[in-house]
Amino acid sequence: MKKLINDPENVLNEFMRGFSIAHADLVEYKTDPVHFHRAGGAVQGKVGVVSGGGSGHEPLGGGYVGKGMLDAAAPGAFFSSPTPDQIAAATQSADGGAGVLHVVLNYSGDIMNFEMGAEIAAAEGIEVQSVVIDDDVAVEDSTWTAGRRGVAGSITAMKMIGGATDLGYDLNETARVAKKINDSMGTMGLALTACTVPTAGKPSFDLGEDEIELGIGVHGEPGVKRVPIMPADEITDILVDTVVKDMELSSGENVLLFVNGLGGTPLHEQYILYNHAWDKLDALGVNVTRSQVGNFFTSIEMAGASITIMRLDDELTKLFDAPVHTAGWRAGA
Repeated sequence: MKKLINDPENVLNEFMRGFSIAHADLVEYKTDPVHFHRAGGAVQGKVGVVSGGGSGHEPLGGGYVGKGMLDAAAPGAFFSSPTPDQIAAATQSADGGAGVLHVVLNYSGDIMNFEMGAEIAAAEGIEVQSVVIDDDVAVEDSTWTAGRRGVAGSITAMKMIGGATDLGYDLNETARVAKKINDSMGTMGLALTACTVPTAGKPSFDLGEDEIELGIGVHGEPGVKRVPIMPADEITDILVDTVVKDMELSSGENVLLFVNGLGGTPLHEQYILYNHAWDKLDALGVNVTRSQVGNFFTSIEMAGASITIMRLDDELTKLFDAPVHTAGWRAGA
């Protein structure tokens, strides 16, 4: 295992502290229990937005805390759900008096712990609603989920939900548009290599030099099938065709096209996927009116990528265009 670390047992503490020092203008880091919240605390009168999940998916977590996105985040250990007390503390930190929305990725441990965290926060007098993100169209059930997994589309959802709260949506309206966002998108990914969790010290699964895993999960969960490596355009065909079929996209619709890198895939390869995906959608008469390419939801150093397509109407386009200023995503005035 070659990594720029000291003691594998101290990786989480060291990187979280380093992140918080580097971005002290955006986030505050709390250690008991561990969570991040916006520098300066909750914005009074605004609905708070909280999410969380296992570490190893950076910038997910503290990287998306800031204006136009999350008000607080609860990061678990590598590929492990945050605990209920972390979620409750993040919820309290995000509460500006207008209630808090939990954005929960569909993994069994996350669902259970966010429910318990919401109960703790409710006992403190905080009104909490939640939306579950399940944008992965590859498999219906996987190792860690009942139903579809929450994958890269969740990042765009967090940004758009945060934009809604900055625009003054109340808690009920925020929950409504969050569900609309989730229902408007689909994602499918692939892996070229496994990743290595520092505390494990070895790759999380075996994948031959000439193999790829289609429909992989962000923790390395099995996908649809393992196939021989093929040209990028052929891979893109499979990913886009699967998402388009699932979403029943029609000619004339406007969409966001989002290519996400899993941590070990260079940007030029991501843009090769985007290039062919755009051509395929254009040939179908689908209008790509917004784009997003980069490493937004990673799996440590896994080589691979995913493609997300989201239907856009006037409301969702406005939310995508809303300003955001976090360590992991900055756009707009």
